[in-house]
Amino acid sequence: MVDKESALEHSISENSAPLEIPRAKGVRDGVWTKRDAEVVEQALDAPPKLKKDATYLLGLSEEAVADAIMAAMPDANLPAYRAKQVHKALYAQHVRDVRDITTLSKQLRQDMHEAGIRIGRSPVHKTVVAADGTTKFLVRLHDDRLVETVGIPALNKSEKERLTVCVSSQVGCPLRCTFCATGKGGFARNLATHEIVDQLLTVEEHFGQRVTNVVFMGMGEPLLNLRNVLPALRSMNKDVGIGARHLTLSTVGVPNTLKRLAERNLQSTLAVSLHAPNQKLREQLVPSAKAYPIEALLDDCAKYFAVTRRRVSFEYALLGGVNDQMEHADELVSTLRKHGHGGAHVNLIPWNSVEGAEFRRPSAAAVRSFKHRLETANAQCTIRISRGLDAAAACGQLRNANQKIPLTT
Repeated sequence: MVDKESALEHSISENSAPLEIPRAKGVRDGVWTKRDAEVVEQALDAPPKLKKDATYLLGLSEEAVADAIMAAMPDANLPAYRAKQVHKALYAQHVRDVRDITTLSKQLRQDMHEAGIRIGRSPVHKTVVAADGTTKFLVRLHDDRLVETVGIPALNKSEKERLTVCVSSQVGCPLRCTFCATGKGGFARNLATHEIVDQLLTVEEHFGQRVTNVVFMGMGEPLLNLRNVLPALRSMNKDVGIGARHLTLSTVGVPNTLKRLAERNLQSTLAVSLHAPNQKLREQLVPSAKAYPIEALLDDCAKYFAVTRRRVSFEYALLGGVNDQMEHADELVSTLRKHGHGGAHVNLIPWNSVEGAEFRRPSAAAVRSFKHRLETANAQCTIRISRGLDAAAACGQLRNANQKIPLTT
């Protein structure tokens, strides 16, 4: 557990020196190019680059754990209860190495290790703790890539059991929204299922309590990595035990993926990052919107609701003087109603400053006025409280500061 009284405003772990590790070349601001579209197409459901001949157990169900062990050790002839023991070690005991599963014999543990069976846990390279307890973790993957995850504890005693984790789904992001630090750091690869679930367990270990809510609002675009995000959602729900409606997928929109989600009939929450009330402004803020017009995105959201009966919520990052004026609020209400989302909930997010981004945080008065304008039009909205502003809180900033050398290709 974090000692809140002794925690420094920026408490950094000992192994916090910047890594001299390649990262994807930073992208240019500006128009959406053919090359940008090609990178996104290549990223869509691309398999993560993992160690050869390794079998990762984290993210698997009890039955799948048994199958994975038998596939790696076909002559083992293990009794069924062994898979149950391993499954418990993964999610309840947070074991990091198969050789540490003490409910198994020492010989079996060694045999599993020699067969290439791995838990799939990653070490924490750096930990930064904000004054309010919000904690950002820089996780070091097997290939020395870095990803961020954030643990957000409750603000008051009445919600002391609440603990939210903000997880990443990719190393970087190819969509390069102009106000986002992650996009400025480039894109390397998709995360594997075990690398996503590991982030949740890392937060639980640090805080010494169960995670109650998960939001896929960290680095990356989750809908570009559904082949790993969907199994991770299943594991968080079924293996870890978090209610499906406490799991939130956030997306700026990827063509044809909302239909895939609807077909799965997920009970988790879908949040669409809109950030603008019209196509012209959205293209300036979210360049990939050129390939997925706001009208098509909102129509697909309506179809998603028709199939799942789960309302889509909308995220709106407020940028001072850019999209926070009264005319923007009026147009946002009109646009949502036009496409059947008049009853949708809008989360207003005052922008956190990002190095190299030519935007400014809106004033508190502007944020309140925008919210009041929406409410006057009977729109449901909430101002998301910015947590951990002193902990390099803008997504991607901590990672960018610690992976400095761009790729040459």
